[in-house]
Amino acid sequence: MTVAARTADYSLQTRLLFAFSGLLFVFLGLTGLVLDSAFRNSIEAGAAERLQVQIYLILAAAEEEAGEFYFLQDLQEPRFSQLNSGLYGFINKPSLGELWRSKSARTFNLADPDILNEHLGVGEARFTTASGEQGDIYFVLSYGILWQDGINEYSFSVVESAAPYYSEISNFRTSLWYWLGGVAALLLLMQFLLLRWGLLPLHRMASDLKEIEAGNKDHLAGHYPKELRGVTDNLNLLIEKERKQQARYRTTLGDLAHSLKTPLAVISGIIQNLARSPAGNEGVEVGAQLGGVEEQLERMNQIVTYQLQRAVQTHQLTTLGRQVNVAAATQRILDALRKVYADKAMHSETRLDPAAIFYGDERDLMELVGNVLDNAFKYGRSRVRVTASSQSGGAGDRAGLRLAIEDDGPGIPEDKVEYVLQRGARADTLLQGQGIGLAVVTDIVSSYKGTVRVGRSELGGVLIEMLFNTPTLSGGN
Repeated sequence: MTVAARTADYSLQTRLLFAFSGLLFVFLGLTGLVLDSAFRNSIEAGAAERLQVQIYLILAAAEEEAGEFYFLQDLQEPRFSQLNSGLYGFINKPSLGELWRSKSARTFNLADPDILNEHLGVGEARFTTASGEQGDIYFVLSYGILWQDGINEYSFSVVESAAPYYSEISNFRTSLWYWLGGVAALLLLMQFLLLRWGLLPLHRMASDLKEIEAGNKDHLAGHYPKELRGVTDNLNLLIEKERKQQARYRTTLGDLAHSLKTPLAVISGIIQNLARSPAGNEGVEVGAQLGGVEEQLERMNQIVTYQLQRAVQTHQLTTLGRQVNVAAATQRILDALRKVYADKAMHSETRLDPAAIFYGDERDLMELVGNVLDNAFKYGRSRVRVTASSQSGGAGDRAGLRLAIEDDGPGIPEDKVEYVLQRGARADTLLQGQGIGLAVVTDIVSSYKGTVRVGRSELGGVLIEMLFNTPTLSGGN
């Protein structure tokens, strides 16, 4: 499996689970380290306090004479009298060294005995750890005092084995990590279940899409969370657009086949007549018949062109389209048509709002304006007027658009207006010229939820007015 394939085939749930699990382990790990450190510090502080008490016991029972220390009675702590009991007492003077040690310390020595001879200020206590000769760890608390004569300074020290304390720390640490491990496992399970519950709408969406693919559903239905509503609405738009396009292809193929029957039948009849025509009238008859064939071929070309235009129209709704500047697109079409109809010397008047925007495919706008302007140039006598303006008050929060194209030609008879604007009317039943173009215009405008109005122009000819509202995504599909 390639790297690209592995990257594409990943699970959102697995990704979130790994991310949250990593965060959970970091949090619990830091929590465990903090608790372990706090407990260790607490144990060592407790040991220092207990050793301080032992120093006070030695200090209270000690007697000094001629620089030597003795005790009139045994110390209250019996471990000072037990050999190698793990609790040892010492009295040192920095200038003389060791002056006294407890019975328990007769065979005990630290790996660094000088630690007991360090000079301490009066009332100064120093707590530290040290190693024994066998490598064991011991807690050492030394306390500096000024004796009753006010001259001599001594250091009273108590050494205690740290093994019981570290054993307690180890037991706490084991218990702590067991508990934190159990909590982590529980939280991971809860996290997994919560993720599955939180991602259920996505699983439901995937299931609904499979149902749509299998043909069991028409669209994504049901209540989806607001975070997915934009996705589901757009998917429904795309599904609807795809189905409309498929239906359009089927309808166009049927219309094309039906529309070509009559011209093909006429051509077939002409060929049969040519085959049966007398030889004496061959020149005149052939010319007339070929003229009829040419006329029918032109009609077939119009039919094919129109049906192909219907089949390939984008029909993008405004919610998914781009923003096209109407003035710029219209000006390009006008420049091209002035060259095509240069012999007519048409005067074109433009009223183009620079802020007018068409929300859709630029090709659709070019098709709309191109069809209507081509008819205006073709059937107008000398004048054409183009108006484009933004319209407020449309559905949604975008400005609407008004496009109006006028000419001074003969216009369209009132009894034919509704007919030529019929959406999807077959080409073989349309009037010559404006009928095909206006049917295409009506089809495109309707796909953008707009309206087309045909009226009488102030110039004397026809007025084609196209109105577009531009609903937002929430405005509907």
